Amino acid sequence: MDNYPLLNLFWTMLWFFVWIMWLFLLFRVISDIFRDDDLGGWAKAGWLLVALLLPYLGVLVYVIVRGKSMGKRDIKQAQERDAAFKAYVREAAGTSGANGPRKGGHVDDLAKLAELKDRGAITDEEYQRAKTKLLV
Repeated sequence: MDNYPLLNLFWTMLWFFVWIMWLFLLFRVISDIFRDDDLGGWAKAGWLLVALLLPYLGVLVYVIVRGKSMGKRDIKQAQERDAAFKAYVREAAGTSGANGPRKGGHVDDLAKLAELKDRGAITDEEYQRAKTKLLV
C-alpha cells in the first residue's frame, strides 16, 4: 500500500463510480429507445447506432434532445402499472370500483332481497326501498 497513496485510492473509487453511473445511463437510454412508441423502426435503429458507435456523444445528444420525453414516458408507464395493479386488486377483491357493486352485480343483491322478502324477513315496503336504492 505504500506505492498507492490514499488520494489515488479515492480517485480510483471516484472514476469507478462514474464508470458505473455511465453504464446505468447507457442502458437507460437504450431501454428508452426500445420502449418509445413514437419512434419508428429506422429512427430506433439510428439512435441505437449513434448510442453504440459514439457512446459518450450519442448518449449526451439523446439525453439533450429527448430527455424531457424520457421523463414523460416514465410517468406514463408508472401510471399504467398503477392502473393495472389497481384493476388486479379490484378483480381479486371482487369489486368493480371503490364503492361499486360486488362481483355478480345487482342481480345477486336483488336475488338476496327477493329471498328475504319470500322468507318474510323484510316487508314489501322495505323490499321496494332496498330495490330502489340498488337500482339507482
